[in-house]
Amino acid sequence: MKRAPNGDLARAVGRFFQEFLPTQRGMSLHTIRSYRDSLLLLLRFLAGGREERIAALSLGDIMPDAVARFLAHLEQVRGNGITTRNARLAAIHTFARFLIGRHPERMSELQAVLALPFKRGAQRRPVDYLELKEVETLLTRIDRSSPAGQRDYALFALMLNTGGRVQEVLNLTARDVRFDPPQQVRFVGKGNKVRLCPIWPRTAKLLQALIAANRRPADDDPAARIFQNRRGGPLTRFGVRYLLRKHLPTRSPGDTTAGKRIHPHALRHTTAVYLLKSGVDFATISQWLGHASLTTTMRYARADLDLKRQALLQVFPETLAAPAAGRLRIDGSEFTRWLRRL
Repeated sequence: MKRAPNGDLARAVGRFFQEFLPTQRGMSLHTIRSYRDSLLLLLRFLAGGREERIAALSLGDIMPDAVARFLAHLEQVRGNGITTRNARLAAIHTFARFLIGRHPERMSELQAVLALPFKRGAQRRPVDYLELKEVETLLTRIDRSSPAGQRDYALFALMLNTGGRVQEVLNLTARDVRFDPPQQVRFVGKGNKVRLCPIWPRTAKLLQALIAANRRPADDDPAARIFQNRRGGPLTRFGVRYLLRKHLPTRSPGDTTAGKRIHPHALRHTTAVYLLKSGVDFATISQWLGHASLTTTMRYARADLDLKRQALLQVFPETLAAPAAGRLRIDGSEFTRWLRRL
C-alpha cells in the first residue's frame, strides 16, 4: 500500500529554490539550475528505488545511507567521474544545511548526510582546445548563404573572439552590444558579475546583421535574445553542442580532432590559449574570461605544447638548439663543444 504524501519535502524544495538560493544566498541562475539537476537526480533515485512517485517522498527519505547509495549509483551506473560526483554532493550538502535550519528535529540524520565526505583522486583532464587549422575548418564549413548558417557563423565567431561561456553568449540581447567604436559586449557571468569584453568590428557587423534579420515588425523587443532557434525561441547550450559537432565532426583517427572532446567550452579554452600565445599577461586573460582567480587562468600555461617548448629553449638555448653547421676539426679543440651541442 502506498503511503499518502505529507508534502514536507515538496514544501522544503520549493522554499530552497524560490527563497533560499536566489534571495538569501544570492546564487546565479546557472548555479541554481546545477543544484536543481543534482536534487532531481537524487529524488528520482530515491523514488525509483522504492517504486514510489517523487511526490510521495518525504524528509524521512533523505537518509545518509540512501545518499551514499546515490553517490555510488552516479559513478557505477551513470558513469560520472569524481568531479561530477563531488559537485552533486556539494548541492546535497547545501540542501541538508538548509533543512537543518527549518527542521531541527531531523538534525541527527541531516548531520550524517553532511558527514559524507568528498572523494579524492579526481583526475584533471588536459585542456581541450582547437588548433588554428581546426578553427579555420569550423568557420569555412558553415554555409553562410542560409539564415541558419549566418547565425552559426556569428555565434562561433563571437565565442572565439570573446572566450565567453556558452550561456553568457546565449543570454546576450541587442542592448548588451555596443556597435559604435570601441565595439564591445556586456556579459553577466558567474555570481551575476558583469564584465565588458572587446570585439572586432567585423564581429560587431555580424551581430548587427543577425539582430536585423531576427527583428520582426510586430515584435521589436530589445530584450530578445540575439541567438535564436528556428522557432524564434532562445538557442540552448545543447543546441550549440549539436551545431559544433555538425560543423566540426570527428571523423577518423588521422583527424586532428581525434581524441578531443569537441564541446562548446573548448572554444573558450581556444581563446585563452591563443591570448597566452600572443603574449597577453595572466591578469588580463583572467579579467577577459571572468575567472574568479589567477589559479584558474594558470592552467592554460600547462595546456599548450608550443609554450612548453619555448620555455625549455629559454632555459637551455644552446644545449637544445640544432647543432651548428660547418666542418668539425677533430683536433680536440672543438670536439667536446660539438658533443655538448648534440
